[in-house]
Amino acid sequence: MFIVSLTYTVELNQVEEHLSAHIEYLDRQYAAGIFLASGRKVPRTGGIILAIANSKNELEEILTEDPFKVHSLAHYEIIEFLPTKVTKELSFLQNQ
Repeated sequence: MFIVSLTYTVELNQVEEHLSAHIEYLDRQYAAGIFLASGRKVPRTGGIILAIANSKNELEEILTEDPFKVHSLAHYEIIEFLPTKVTKELSFLQNQ
């Protein structure tokens, strides 16, 4: 499992120009079963994505298609972790 932390490197108005395309990209990754959750940071300096992928390299390749990455709007930090303790509702994450 991975946490992807995006930090905007440009002004919000530039981010807003590509937000619709970014949301479409997110929708495709949710449909593919790669992304589990996503949302804005508070304050709005970027976003967070929870993802499942076979490897960090595979996830990095998937992220190259994000319009925020394509247009150099954000820095991406990828943190891999192994869930060892979860609620009953999230037990499926322990097998990832």
